[in-house]
Amino acid sequence: MAMTGTALPAGDAPAPLPPMDQYADRQFPASEMDRARRDMMHEQGGRSLSQVMFNLAEMQIRSGKEGYRWDGEGWFGGDINRLTIKSEGEGVLREGVEAAEVQALYSRAVGPYFNIQAGVRHDFRPSPTRTYATIGFEGLTPYWFEVEGALFLSNKGDLLGRLEGYYDQRITQRLILQPRVELNFSAQDVPEDRLGAGLTDAELGLRLRYEISRQFAPYVGVSYEARTGRTADFARADGKKPNGTNLVAGVRFWF
Repeated sequence: MAMTGTALPAGDAPAPLPPMDQYADRQFPASEMDRARRDMMHEQGGRSLSQVMFNLAEMQIRSGKEGYRWDGEGWFGGDINRLTIKSEGEGVLREGVEAAEVQALYSRAVGPYFNIQAGVRHDFRPSPTRTYATIGFEGLTPYWFEVEGALFLSNKGDLLGRLEGYYDQRITQRLILQPRVELNFSAQDVPEDRLGAGLTDAELGLRLRYEISRQFAPYVGVSYEARTGRTADFARADGKKPNGTNLVAGVRFWF
Protein backbone atom coordinates (compact mmCIF):
# COMPACT_ATOMS: atom_id res chain seq x y z
CA MET A 1 0.00 0.00 0.00
CA ALA A 2 1.43 3.38 -1.05
CA MET A 3 2.26 5.88 1.70
CA THR A 4 0.36 9.16 1.70
CA GLY A 5 0.06 12.35 3.77
CA THR A 6 2.12 12.54 6.94
CA ALA A 7 3.34 8.98 6.40
CA LEU A 8 5.55 10.18 3.51
CA PRO A 9 9.25 10.67 4.26
CA ALA A 10 10.55 14.22 4.73
CA GLY A 11 11.76 15.95 1.57
CA ASP A 12 11.83 19.18 -0.41
CA ALA A 13 9.62 18.25 -3.35
CA PRO A 14 7.21 21.02 -4.46
CA ALA A 15 3.67 20.88 -3.12
CA PRO A 16 1.03 19.48 -5.45
CA LEU A 17 -1.09 21.96 -7.36
CA PRO A 18 -4.37 22.85 -5.66
CA PRO A 19 -7.44 21.34 -7.28
CA MET A 20 -9.06 23.74 -9.73
CA ASP A 21 -12.22 21.79 -10.48
CA GLN A 22 -15.14 22.18 -8.10
CA TYR A 23 -18.26 20.09 -7.99
CA ALA A 24 -20.55 23.14 -8.17
CA ASP A 25 -19.06 23.99 -11.59
CA ARG A 26 -20.82 20.90 -12.94
CA GLN A 27 -24.22 22.14 -11.82
CA PHE A 28 -24.16 25.93 -12.46
CA PRO A 29 -23.06 28.20 -15.34
CA ALA A 30 -19.47 29.46 -15.23
CA SER A 31 -20.61 33.11 -15.14
CA GLU A 32 -22.74 32.47 -12.03
CA MET A 33 -19.86 30.67 -10.29
CA ASP A 34 -17.43 33.49 -11.12
CA ARG A 35 -19.85 36.01 -9.59
CA ALA A 36 -20.35 33.87 -6.49
CA ARG A 37 -16.58 33.56 -5.96
CA ARG A 38 -16.10 37.35 -6.34
CA ASP A 39 -18.84 37.94 -3.76
CA MET A 40 -17.23 35.45 -1.38
CA MET A 41 -13.81 37.12 -1.68
CA HIS A 42 -15.41 40.52 -1.06
CA GLU A 43 -17.23 39.26 2.04
CA GLN A 44 -14.09 37.55 3.40
CA GLY A 45 -11.76 40.58 3.25
CA GLY A 46 -12.50 42.87 0.34
CA ARG A 47 -15.22 44.94 1.99
CA SER A 48 -14.95 48.55 3.12
CA LEU A 49 -15.24 48.88 6.89
CA SER A 50 -15.32 51.79 9.33
CA GLN A 51 -14.75 52.64 12.98
CA VAL A 52 -14.95 55.70 15.23
CA MET A 53 -13.07 55.61 18.55
CA PHE A 54 -12.58 58.21 21.26
CA ASN A 55 -9.83 57.07 23.61
CA LEU A 56 -10.31 60.27 25.64
CA ALA A 57 -13.58 62.13 26.23
CA GLU A 58 -13.29 63.58 29.70
CA MET A 59 -13.87 66.31 32.22
CA GLN A 60 -10.83 67.61 34.08
CA ILE A 61 -10.75 68.97 37.62
CA ARG A 62 -7.99 71.54 37.53
CA SER A 63 -6.71 73.94 40.18
CA GLY A 64 -9.32 76.68 40.08
CA LYS A 65 -10.87 75.89 36.68
CA GLU A 66 -12.70 72.83 35.40
CA GLY A 67 -12.05 71.85 31.83
CA TYR A 68 -12.66 69.18 29.21
CA ARG A 69 -10.64 67.27 26.64
CA TRP A 70 -11.16 64.93 23.72
CA ASP A 71 -8.91 62.74 21.56
CA GLY A 72 -10.35 60.44 18.91
CA GLU A 73 -10.27 59.23 15.35
CA GLY A 74 -12.41 57.57 12.73
CA TRP A 75 -11.50 55.67 9.60
CA PHE A 76 -13.15 54.22 6.51
CA GLY A 77 -11.63 51.78 4.05
CA GLY A 78 -10.21 48.29 3.65
CA ASP A 79 -7.33 46.32 5.08
CA ILE A 80 -4.68 48.27 3.13
CA ASN A 81 -5.98 51.73 2.22
CA ARG A 82 -8.06 53.97 4.49
CA LEU A 83 -9.23 57.52 4.97
CA THR A 84 -8.54 58.54 8.60
CA ILE A 85 -9.90 61.58 10.42
CA LYS A 86 -8.36 62.55 13.78
CA SER A 87 -9.36 65.26 16.21
CA GLU A 88 -8.17 66.42 19.61
CA GLY A 89 -8.55 69.50 21.75
CA GLU A 90 -9.37 70.95 25.12
CA GLY A 91 -11.17 73.84 26.74
CA VAL A 92 -12.33 75.47 29.96
CA LEU A 93 -15.92 75.40 31.15
CA ARG A 94 -17.73 78.70 30.50
CA GLU A 95 -14.67 80.06 28.67
CA GLY A 96 -14.75 78.00 25.48
CA VAL A 97 -12.28 75.94 23.48
CA GLU A 98 -8.60 76.68 24.03
CA ALA A 99 -7.13 74.27 21.47
CA ALA A 100 -8.73 72.22 18.68
CA GLU A 101 -7.34 70.43 15.66
CA VAL A 102 -8.57 68.11 12.90
CA GLN A 103 -6.43 65.90 10.67
CA ALA A 104 -7.48 64.33 7.36
CA LEU A 105 -5.07 61.54 6.42
CA TYR A 106 -4.51 58.83 3.84
CA SER A 107 -3.49 55.70 5.75
CA ARG A 108 -1.76 52.70 4.21
CA ALA A 109 -0.83 49.44 5.90
CA VAL A 110 2.88 48.60 5.71
CA GLY A 111 2.57 45.39 7.70
CA PRO A 112 0.13 43.48 9.88
CA TYR A 113 0.43 45.99 12.75
CA PHE A 114 1.54 49.37 11.35
CA ASN A 115 0.16 52.09 9.07
CA ILE A 116 1.92 55.08 7.55
CA GLN A 117 -0.18 58.22 7.15
CA ALA A 118 -0.01 61.47 5.19
CA GLY A 119 -2.39 64.40 4.81
CA VAL A 120 -3.24 67.75 6.35
CA ARG A 121 -3.90 69.11 9.83
CA HIS A 122 -5.80 72.30 10.60
CA ASP A 123 -5.77 74.03 13.98
CA PHE A 124 -8.97 75.96 14.68
CA ARG A 125 -7.70 77.13 18.07
CA PRO A 126 -5.66 78.91 19.33
CA SER A 127 -5.67 81.95 17.07
CA PRO A 128 -4.10 82.56 14.60
CA THR A 129 -5.18 79.35 12.90
CA ARG A 130 -2.63 77.14 11.18
CA THR A 131 -2.63 74.49 8.45
CA TYR A 132 0.05 71.79 8.34
CA ALA A 133 1.25 69.14 5.91
CA THR A 134 1.37 65.93 7.93
CA ILE A 135 3.25 62.64 7.73
CA GLY A 136 3.22 60.02 10.45
CA PHE A 137 2.61 56.46 11.58
CA GLU A 138 0.52 54.50 14.05
CA GLY A 139 0.52 50.89 15.09
CA LEU A 140 0.87 48.15 17.65
CA THR A 141 4.36 47.27 18.90
CA PRO A 142 5.45 44.01 20.54
CA TYR A 143 3.94 43.58 24.01
CA TRP A 144 0.79 45.43 22.85
CA PHE A 145 1.86 49.06 23.12
CA GLU A 146 -0.25 51.39 20.96
CA VAL A 147 2.06 54.06 19.49
CA GLU A 148 1.58 57.04 17.20
CA GLY A 149 3.89 59.74 15.85
CA ALA A 150 3.78 62.56 13.32
CA LEU A 151 5.63 65.53 11.85
CA PHE A 152 3.74 68.73 10.97
CA LEU A 153 5.01 71.44 8.58
CA SER A 154 2.89 74.60 8.75
CA ASN A 155 2.03 77.01 5.96
CA LYS A 156 4.40 79.44 7.76
CA GLY A 157 7.31 76.99 7.58
CA ASP A 158 7.18 75.91 11.25
CA LEU A 159 8.04 72.26 11.94
CA LEU A 160 6.35 70.47 14.86
CA GLY A 161 6.39 66.88 16.06
CA ARG A 162 4.32 64.62 18.28
CA LEU A 163 4.87 61.19 19.83
CA GLU A 164 2.33 59.38 21.98
CA GLY A 165 1.54 55.93 23.23
CA TYR A 166 -0.51 53.95 25.70
CA TYR A 167 -0.85 50.45 27.07
CA ASP A 168 -3.96 48.62 28.26
CA GLN A 169 -3.15 46.55 31.33
CA ARG A 170 -6.07 44.20 31.86
CA ILE A 171 -6.68 43.66 35.59
CA THR A 172 -9.88 41.67 35.06
CA GLN A 173 -11.97 41.00 31.97
CA ARG A 174 -13.71 44.36 32.50
CA LEU A 175 -11.28 46.48 34.54
CA ILE A 176 -8.38 47.99 32.56
CA LEU A 177 -5.58 50.32 33.70
CA GLN A 178 -4.20 52.54 30.93
CA PRO A 179 -0.91 54.44 31.37
CA ARG A 180 -0.47 57.07 28.63
CA VAL A 181 2.24 59.50 27.54
CA GLU A 182 2.24 62.31 24.95
CA LEU A 183 5.23 64.44 23.94
CA ASN A 184 5.13 67.50 21.67
CA PHE A 185 8.12 69.15 20.00
CA SER A 186 8.94 72.26 17.99
CA ALA A 187 11.98 72.74 15.75
CA GLN A 188 11.96 76.49 16.40
CA ASP A 189 10.42 79.21 18.57
CA VAL A 190 6.87 80.12 17.47
CA PRO A 191 6.02 83.14 19.67
CA GLU A 192 2.56 83.71 18.16
CA ASP A 193 1.58 80.16 19.22
CA ARG A 194 3.49 80.50 22.53
CA LEU A 195 5.82 77.62 21.66
CA GLY A 196 9.54 77.36 22.29
CA ALA A 197 12.10 75.23 20.46
CA GLY A 198 12.65 71.68 21.71
CA LEU A 199 10.28 69.68 23.87
CA THR A 200 7.32 72.02 24.29
CA ASP A 201 5.10 69.99 26.62
CA ALA A 202 4.50 66.51 27.98
CA GLU A 203 1.52 64.69 29.44
CA LEU A 204 1.68 61.62 31.68
CA GLY A 205 -1.64 60.00 32.47
CA LEU A 206 -3.03 57.01 34.32
CA ARG A 207 -6.68 56.06 33.76
CA LEU A 208 -8.70 53.18 35.17
CA ARG A 209 -11.76 52.17 33.16
CA TYR A 210 -14.56 49.68 33.55
CA GLU A 211 -15.93 48.14 30.37
CA ILE A 212 -19.70 48.00 30.68
CA SER A 213 -19.36 46.67 27.16
CA ARG A 214 -16.34 46.53 24.85
CA GLN A 215 -17.69 49.64 23.11
CA PHE A 216 -18.45 51.73 26.20
CA ALA A 217 -16.19 52.17 29.23
CA PRO A 218 -16.32 54.99 31.82
CA TYR A 219 -13.04 55.82 33.53
CA VAL A 220 -11.37 57.91 36.24
CA GLY A 221 -7.75 58.87 36.53
CA VAL A 222 -5.04 61.45 36.94
CA SER A 223 -3.11 63.46 34.36
CA TYR A 224 0.10 65.45 34.83
CA GLU A 225 0.84 68.10 32.19
CA ALA A 226 4.03 70.17 31.99
CA ARG A 227 5.31 72.83 29.61
CA THR A 228 9.09 72.98 29.32
CA GLY A 229 11.82 75.40 28.28
CA ARG A 230 10.78 78.50 26.38
CA THR A 231 7.20 77.24 26.21
CA ALA A 232 7.06 77.35 30.01
CA ASP A 233 8.47 80.89 29.91
CA PHE A 234 5.69 81.94 27.52
CA ALA A 235 3.10 80.42 29.89
CA ARG A 236 4.49 82.32 32.89
CA ALA A 237 4.52 85.56 30.90
CA ASP A 238 0.83 85.00 30.13
CA GLY A 239 0.04 84.45 33.81
CA LYS A 240 -0.43 80.68 33.48
CA LYS A 241 1.11 77.82 35.44
CA PRO A 242 3.57 75.84 33.32
CA ASN A 243 2.54 72.53 34.88
CA GLY A 244 -0.27 70.96 36.83
CA THR A 245 -1.96 67.75 37.93
CA ASN A 246 -5.59 67.12 36.99
CA LEU A 247 -8.15 64.60 38.17
CA VAL A 248 -10.11 63.29 35.19
CA ALA A 249 -13.35 61.41 34.61
CA GLY A 250 -14.71 60.42 31.24
CA VAL A 251 -15.71 57.67 28.89
CA ARG A 252 -13.91 55.68 26.22
CA PHE A 253 -16.19 54.53 23.43
CA TRP A 254 -16.16 53.22 19.89
CA PHE A 255 -18.63 52.13 17.25
